[in-house]
Amino acid sequence: MIKLTTNNSLSVGKKGLVIAFAICYISIMFSGISTILMSVYLPVAVKDLLGSVTGERMNTISAYINSIFIFGSMFGGFAWGFICDKIGRSKSVILSTALFGLFTFLTALSSSWLLTGVYRFITGFGIGGVLVTTNILIAELWPAKKRAIALGIVSAAMPVGFIVAGVLNNIIPEWRNAFLSGIIPLVTAVVGLFVLPEPESWSKANDIARQESDFRLFSKSHRKNLIEGSVVFGAMLIGLWAVFSWAPTWVQSVTPDPSKANELRGKTMIVLSFSGLVGSIVSGWIVNRLGMRNTMTLCFIVSFLMTAVVFKFNHSVTAATFIEMSALTFFFGISQGALSVYIPSLFPTAVRASATGFCFNVGRLFTATVVFFIGALVFFLGGYGNAIFTFSFIFLVGSVFTMLSKDNDKVKLPAGEFEIAASEMLHKETSIT
Repeated sequence: MIKLTTNNSLSVGKKGLVIAFAICYISIMFSGISTILMSVYLPVAVKDLLGSVTGERMNTISAYINSIFIFGSMFGGFAWGFICDKIGRSKSVILSTALFGLFTFLTALSSSWLLTGVYRFITGFGIGGVLVTTNILIAELWPAKKRAIALGIVSAAMPVGFIVAGVLNNIIPEWRNAFLSGIIPLVTAVVGLFVLPEPESWSKANDIARQESDFRLFSKSHRKNLIEGSVVFGAMLIGLWAVFSWAPTWVQSVTPDPSKANELRGKTMIVLSFSGLVGSIVSGWIVNRLGMRNTMTLCFIVSFLMTAVVFKFNHSVTAATFIEMSALTFFFGISQGALSVYIPSLFPTAVRASATGFCFNVGRLFTATVVFFIGALVFFLGGYGNAIFTFSFIFLVGSVFTMLSKDNDKVKLPAGEFEIAASEMLHKETSIT
């Protein structure tokens, strides 16, 4: 039998919490910057790497580079979860941050598209790790009453990074110079090596895991929560990807004037990113007020309804369209902050990172595969608006799983019971003192 104490890892102190928050925020923000940089500079970068080639060849290589990055992020999310459970939370944050920072920097020195693809795969591998390890570190360090708020704010760093990447596109015309920004997360990782605290709960759980075989990730006691976490997170991820990836092109398709279409595409990305940012920031307060299940159910239902309103009932882009988009991505943002709390809370400390990485990245497997077939898929579904609306039905799947769940509100438990709740739920035979 396993005995767990109710001592949480809150002996770090306020200074340690501030340091952990700052390092995680910088790491996530620059993950967002590195993710979007290639998208905003892609036409220029590919032309520079390939020289004079046909438009079809450029589009093909661009799709390869984007898809390779997504696959790298997916594999990174899986792998770093296991690494994080093995070597610790702070070390994993430091190493994954250093990895993506280094290869973002090296991308600036790339001499061919093949080398760029390799660098982007490794960059994605590091970013996939950051998105898992930073969430776990904050979740295990923070007091329960403030955990949802802290995770909501830190998860907002990603859309901040998206916005910064757009700004860099406007002020740095040379794509290679923009990728030199990878030096900042690299330096942050070096600093973190000396100051980033490790949650005490991981050390204790690691000792327990060595004595208890039931702490294996795919043991029978974890299966239900792995399925639930994967479906709920994957449903929101797939829907979010469809909107963010296809909305600018949809705007182009419903705007006959090319010059106006370019302007509206830029406004669309600003609206989507900013509204998602606001939603992430306020998500913690909303979760604390409504509870996790009600929050996620609301996010899924509103996302489905607003996707239909935006992409089925608009035949041109107006001010009202942007307001509708803002409402849609505001709830996207809330869901990302809420899921950063919900998914880790489903599992005990010993497998929390690997389980969270698994749940976070099952949806990415689908996403990365679909990127290869975007053109044919949009044609088959009858245009970008229909394609986005079709994908939005995944929100209804997520809402059903959320409503059927009985354990979503445990994020309100007081400090120290984060691990206990998961252990009681997953190990009925375990005695907890």
